[in-house]
Amino acid sequence: MKACELKGKTIAFAGSGGLDSCTITRWLANQGVHVVSMTINLGQPDDPDLEAVRRRMIGAGAKEALVIDGRDYLAREGLRVIQAQARYEGGYWNTTGIARYVTTDLILQEMRRRGISIISHGATGRGNDQVRFQIATNMLEPDFQCYVPWRDPDFLTTFGGRAQMIDFCQANGVEVRHTRAKPYSTDANFLGLTHEAGSLESLEAGAWEVTPEFGVRPDQAPDKVETCEIRYESGVPVKVNGKAVSLVDAFNQANAIAGRNGVGICIHVVENRFVGIKSRGVYEQPGMELLGQGYELLLQLALDRRARRVFEACSRTLAEQIYQGFWFDPASQAARAAVKVFAERVTGTLKLGCYKGLVIFQGATDTPFSLYSESAASMEKVGEFDHSDSEGLLRILGISARILAKTGQINRD
Repeated sequence: MKACELKGKTIAFAGSGGLDSCTITRWLANQGVHVVSMTINLGQPDDPDLEAVRRRMIGAGAKEALVIDGRDYLAREGLRVIQAQARYEGGYWNTTGIARYVTTDLILQEMRRRGISIISHGATGRGNDQVRFQIATNMLEPDFQCYVPWRDPDFLTTFGGRAQMIDFCQANGVEVRHTRAKPYSTDANFLGLTHEAGSLESLEAGAWEVTPEFGVRPDQAPDKVETCEIRYESGVPVKVNGKAVSLVDAFNQANAIAGRNGVGICIHVVENRFVGIKSRGVYEQPGMELLGQGYELLLQLALDRRARRVFEACSRTLAEQIYQGFWFDPASQAARAAVKVFAERVTGTLKLGCYKGLVIFQGATDTPFSLYSESAASMEKVGEFDHSDSEGLLRILGISARILAKTGQINRD
């Protein structure tokens, strides 16, 4: 689909108020397209004034600009990521990926109410976001159409990169915050920040090339351990330092605690994009790291080895499903249903220490589903485990081991 085919039509555009969004909106308006900008409030720490975003989108030529609150929705989906321990290659908590589904779903709901059937976004042709936006749209609203400027030959001819976009905005009187001076781009929500492109495309630039927005680098964190207490009930963090919290508050408080101690800051990942190329990103995900590691510590107590095997298969599946655009399909539904069974057993109070980028276990109490038994695990002569019982077990296991050896199937190489 090309912009010239949209003249006189109304489209919904996922507008962030950034350089790409403003450029695309002004360019489409110049083509005679009626743009309704929809910005989702995801607690963006890099752009908290969403009224200013709305004004920028209007100034860029949007016929109407809406701000839709998605914080509760994002917190709910972020918790699902934690419960699945759904980290993509190298430890990325899928913070941007999961937010794309929240954004798409809320925009589609608003489009349905307004009778708009064409959705647009500023994701490029090299990235994963175009897949997430479009596949989610195809699954949730199969009769809707997607218009993507970065796949429009006319748009690509006009804009070769950010320098041309800045020049275009300046020439058209469009206010943008982006300048040539900023060395990389950032995508943010309260689950995490993704830094990429620009100077970060060079592997000679270290992860500390990024100026953290969620906290401080580990080397700049305090020289003492900060202890926090988190209470989980049925897989949900319900208290932080003894005080009841909503899910959104749990993330915000975890971000503050972990961020000021350098936890989950400047995480460097070179990952395999779904479109087939390698990409390099530097991530900030302090709250996800703190809440996620705490969750994993309780999970270790609750799952036996068979449950753990099933859980890890679901975890790998969901990490890839989120990253690749298939969060809403039957495979994800089935994996989430299995993860929910395990989450119901994650209950307990954890003491965790945060220190220069590390999360340190300091104790667990009130864990009713814990399978760990001090007496059974003890090396002392106590409890229900009789060491001599292992004699029979090892004799049985040894039978197959000897047969393998006698048939020449053991090789030291």
